Amino acid sequence: MSNLPSEPEFEQAYAELASTLENSTLFEAHPEYKTALKIVSVPERIIQFRIVWEDDKGQPQLNRGYRVQFNSALGPYKGGLRFHPTVNLSVLKFLGFEQIFKNALTGLNIGGGKGGADFDPKGKSDNEIRKFCCAFMRELSKHIGADTDVPAGDIGVSGREIGWLFGAYRAERNKWEGVLTGKGGSWGGSLIRPEATGFGLVYYVNHMIRYAGQGTFEGKTVAISGSGNVAQYAALKAIELGATVVSLSDSTGSIVASSGSSFSPADVQAIAALKVKRQALTDFKSDTKFEYKDGARPWMHVKVDVALPCATQNEVSKEEAEALIASGARFIAEGSNMGCTQEAIDAFEAHRKSNKDKAIWYAPGKAANAGGVAVSGLEMAQNSQRISWTSEEVDEKLKAIMEEAFKNGLETAKKYVAPKEAEFPSLVAGSNIAGFVKVAAAMHDQGDWW
Repeated sequence: MSNLPSEPEFEQAYAELASTLENSTLFEAHPEYKTALKIVSVPERIIQFRIVWEDDKGQPQLNRGYRVQFNSALGPYKGGLRFHPTVNLSVLKFLGFEQIFKNALTGLNIGGGKGGADFDPKGKSDNEIRKFCCAFMRELSKHIGADTDVPAGDIGVSGREIGWLFGAYRAERNKWEGVLTGKGGSWGGSLIRPEATGFGLVYYVNHMIRYAGQGTFEGKTVAISGSGNVAQYAALKAIELGATVVSLSDSTGSIVASSGSSFSPADVQAIAALKVKRQALTDFKSDTKFEYKDGARPWMHVKVDVALPCATQNEVSKEEAEALIASGARFIAEGSNMGCTQEAIDAFEAHRKSNKDKAIWYAPGKAANAGGVAVSGLEMAQNSQRISWTSEEVDEKLKAIMEEAFKNGLETAKKYVAPKEAEFPSLVAGSNIAGFVKVAAAMHDQGDWW
């Protein structure tokens, strides 16, 4: 890693994986996996390109586009496209690296990748966003395909953008194929794909709660950050299961329910409508049951049983982690990718090891938020067969995938991490090891290392 240019986000993701592997008995039992770790940390391919597009004034505009095709040992590269001004190679390598092992934990035949552009959709007209999508896909179409690389949406890329991207791909390649996931339901999309990451997160945490002997979501108080797709559907599913949701947030601040109040499905839907219009939470009109916290995330302002960071990377700091622990929180699971800083994870893990009765139990995003890519994989399967499954069929498959991801991480932790260190095994270590071993074994079988 030392000979690479500074890539802080990727280096954090690599260090988090490497440290859990090194602190387990995996390398003691299989020293050859050290070689596999070195190889899997380097992308198979990085594609970088310029995007020139025309704004509404007829002026050319320039952005940088990327696709990091990280690992295809288990199947076609799979991972989202992000349109945001913060996009760079470090961010995309971190996301792609995480995606490899997340996808492995789904049990589906999909590899890992990520892509996007430093394009900012905010302040752009619909016509400008459409033109950008077409210009972006003119280049990306040369490098993707249903059996090669299947992107999806991410920040800045909703179902609308997927439609424009798919149309541009079809025109460029003269092919209708399942090359993107998150498509419209009438032209190849899967039912409950928009809901999948948030629903899957709640299904995963429900298994944590049950294993800990704490019942279900019924009666639990839940803090959620973010107000996009993942946060919205996590909130709706938690409410459906009987939980009390007390916060949502965006880049401007947080809305926190006052004492005795909570979010209703109607409140969540009203916020979702704002987000479709690309408006901030400051535009949310509500009565006195909510308090707006300007420029703050919710973690310092709530007393909860469950915390679900669903906004962006590194959104839970060490201080916020300590505040959640002090407030009596029992379960934290990432709906966002790498939602907790390493210092926050260390605080959660230290508390887990030292407290038997009321330990906090942390689940990493690569396991807890795998529901989105899982249903994307199911969408690929439906496209290949030219069929559509019902919402109930997809939801049952999603529940089974999230249960298996939880059990896989749990049992792997029991096998490779000191079994007597705590009442609750380390889900971050177990998930890291389980995902890594599956990918490394496939790479070995295919001659990528020996």
